[in-house]
Amino acid sequence: MAFTGGRFFLYGGAVRVERARYFLAAVETGSLRAAAGRCGVSQPTLGQQIALLEEELDVVLLTRSRHGVRPTPAGQALIEPLRRLVEAEEAVRESAMQSSGSYRGRVQIGGVTVTVETIIAPVVGRLRRDHPGLRFTVREGASSAIETAVLDGALDFGVITTPLTPPAPGLRRIPLISAPLGAYARTDHPLAGRDQIHWRDLETWPIVTMRAGTVLWETLHRHVAAPDVVVQAMSARTVKVMVGQGVGLGILAGFDTSADITDVVWLPLSDAPPVQLCLTQRQDSRPSPSALIVQRLIRTRAGELAGGRASPVS
Repeated sequence: MAFTGGRFFLYGGAVRVERARYFLAAVETGSLRAAAGRCGVSQPTLGQQIALLEEELDVVLLTRSRHGVRPTPAGQALIEPLRRLVEAEEAVRESAMQSSGSYRGRVQIGGVTVTVETIIAPVVGRLRRDHPGLRFTVREGASSAIETAVLDGALDFGVITTPLTPPAPGLRRIPLISAPLGAYARTDHPLAGRDQIHWRDLETWPIVTMRAGTVLWETLHRHVAAPDVVVQAMSARTVKVMVGQGVGLGILAGFDTSADITDVVWLPLSDAPPVQLCLTQRQDSRPSPSALIVQRLIRTRAGELAGGRASPVS
């Protein structure tokens, strides 16, 4: 077996490594749609490339039904050889990138707004300076939505607020950092002069918080029976802007974000559990070399944030 120009030559013919990668993604996800999302191509393109792989090998690799796809006996027998082929190609590219000092390719990352602002954006900026061949997709959303996209293969990994429920089967959460939970208030608010507040202090004030379905929304409603939520925001910055305009108290973790919003103070909730951030990925994922370097720098950035209010999670 030999590697030449993106092809491995075996059995007297050439197999394009990308087609093998598409086939393995279809087997691992059980869905052409999910496999296409993971690989960053359209579903018709992925299906066409797998069909060409079947022609190259002269075997039927997948059976298709309304419930998804699964390997045929011939496809099952070829999973490990094709996986070794892909791994060999990745090893060649890794050696080339290490020798040239440059990483290439696209890394697809998901995050909640606070992790995009405080962790993902600084890492992307650092990598773009050192590795201009890298490209990124960054999707913002609620933690649950990001985990769904990671599980479906549409994202390589996510950096999220750790949900209160256990991870879905097939997902792995890697703890990164924690921060205390608290409330932002205008400097002229009656609570602004306190060193700390309690959940009971929030029962009689209008509240601005992240939208329903987020970890902060769920945490608030677990500790305050009937909070007067006057604004459900899409981002942490919007929460702070609303607080600055006198709309209400803003429930957020103690990460230093949106420093340009003045005349607000952050009050820790003394009886609240800390907010945990984690890196979430598929248990069976095989991150690309580029994705691995991004993950390493994300852990480094989380450690840097530990110098402020946040703390590393072991």
